[in-house]
Amino acid sequence: MGMLSALSPIVSRAFAGKEKNIFQPFGETTLFEQLVDANDKQVEALIQSIQPGMTNFSRRIASDFSCMAASFVTKESLYFHKPDVIDRLQILVSVLKKNQTADGTVNIANLESPPDTAFLVELLCPGISLLRKDGTKEALDICEKIKPVMLKTGEALATGGVHTANHRWVISAALSQLNHLYHNKKYTDRIAEWLDEGIFQDKEGHYAERSMIYSNVENTAYLTIARMMNMPELLNPVRKNLDMLGYYLEPDGKMVTTDSRRQDQYMEEHISLHYYSFRQLAIQDKNPVFAGVVQFVELLPEFKTVILPRGLFKFLETPLLLESLPASTAVNTDYEKLFSTTSLLRIRRKDTTATLFGGVDWPIIIASGRSNSPNFFAYRKGKAILKHMRLSSQFFSMGFFYSEGLRKEGNKYILHKKLDIPYYQPLPKNLRNKEGKYAHSPSIDDRFWNLMDFKNRPVSNVKTMETTITFTENNGAAELQFDIKGLNNVQFTIELCFDQAGKLSGTTGPVNGNYFLEQGMGQFTNGDDTIQFGPGTNAHKNVMNLDGERYTTHFGTLRAPGLNVYITGVTPFSYTIKLS
Repeated sequence: MGMLSALSPIVSRAFAGKEKNIFQPFGETTLFEQLVDANDKQVEALIQSIQPGMTNFSRRIASDFSCMAASFVTKESLYFHKPDVIDRLQILVSVLKKNQTADGTVNIANLESPPDTAFLVELLCPGISLLRKDGTKEALDICEKIKPVMLKTGEALATGGVHTANHRWVISAALSQLNHLYHNKKYTDRIAEWLDEGIFQDKEGHYAERSMIYSNVENTAYLTIARMMNMPELLNPVRKNLDMLGYYLEPDGKMVTTDSRRQDQYMEEHISLHYYSFRQLAIQDKNPVFAGVVQFVELLPEFKTVILPRGLFKFLETPLLLESLPASTAVNTDYEKLFSTTSLLRIRRKDTTATLFGGVDWPIIIASGRSNSPNFFAYRKGKAILKHMRLSSQFFSMGFFYSEGLRKEGNKYILHKKLDIPYYQPLPKNLRNKEGKYAHSPSIDDRFWNLMDFKNRPVSNVKTMETTITFTENNGAAELQFDIKGLNNVQFTIELCFDQAGKLSGTTGPVNGNYFLEQGMGQFTNGDDTIQFGPGTNAHKNVMNLDGERYTTHFGTLRAPGLNVYITGVTPFSYTIKLS
């Protein structure tokens, strides 16, 4: 069988008759060879760091376990059947036992947490499966030693609860893996119970949390359950989500997260998160679009730093991943796509992209699970990156502008919000009491709370502020027109936050870390790429407490790292900023 005969028995059995797929050209070496080499480098470091008496416990221990197991069972590895690997695996099993609580859970992020235990199990099971298939006495001994730990976790996962939407699916995925190793009807019954709740996915492909992090968690879970439980219907939501993600992809591999309802709405995430999902369905469905995304990822630096180092056990667990990609189509670089369910617009013209957002969850509440990002616009031109644009006013400390949706009119996109801030009249006589104790309630504008029973009070002296932002795009050039009216002489501030990897010109400052575009055009340059923006205008330099009372009353801030440029004015105001 030529080179195939040199592979470990596990890989040989999985790829009998598919020699050309394993050894597909991948630069100067094959993909399989790169995976083995990168995994060996991890094992080399782990042999040094994993020592008797180790106390550090985290989810990484599970990844370490499967990483070492993968090298132990692979004939091409420098650590194939090496006693040092078995010694370290035994230490990790001891650490797992020591850190398992009485009910079978572990303490990682949350306390005695079934979901966090499931994340651990998801990473442990591939290693156990590989060792079991290896069949050597040493490998089977590790399997027997870890079995009580896994059965105890199985009980915890088959009865334990969750916090968030994705937790149901990661627990179900872990139970499907446990059932594959230790058949138990209790596991499959619990999976069926969770699945019976239904999987939420909107018409455009978003899951409930609208998150790049947790889209990956859910997609991975559905792929696992589908494979372990023979439930191919679970691949359909994954396909739909991956179709959508292509529009969220930036030229450098970063992903748009503005409309997320979780912590990543203020973070940068990367397409490499979704590599395995794209690769599996590219091959399984012979999907040329997904194959194009896979090839795009494999050319990025993150492929060598994120995928290869700990990818071997995932490829061995799902041998389909090592098959050849189908013919591919290049990643789409020319589109205009409006996501109506999250009020997010994405436009891409080659290496220039624009993102417009108006889909926060009203009322604005600062909590995980709610969309509350004030970043209504972002713009990229090659390496020159405007991370976000925000608008703030000194209108009763309401802080940043948040739009009530995003609508299209012809070739224009409209963001809009009208604020009405009242003063309050005395309560009606029949609602008064001499103790002065009234309902602890929010003001009508949701700005603050007090023992004032606000909803039953007549209002007067109502002040308004109406903001309309009109966006147009022409072959990569962007234009935003601001129309702000209502109460006069109110200060407003437009904040542009550029990436730190670049230089500004045409601006004044910095003063306390702030730059101002007072007149003319500004430029932000990174390498050979430049964003022109302006013209500038400057009516004041008051850029403190832009976040609003929701944050500042607790000394919080939303200021992001970057080069912050401010354009300022007073109402009534009509102003247009152009970017190209």
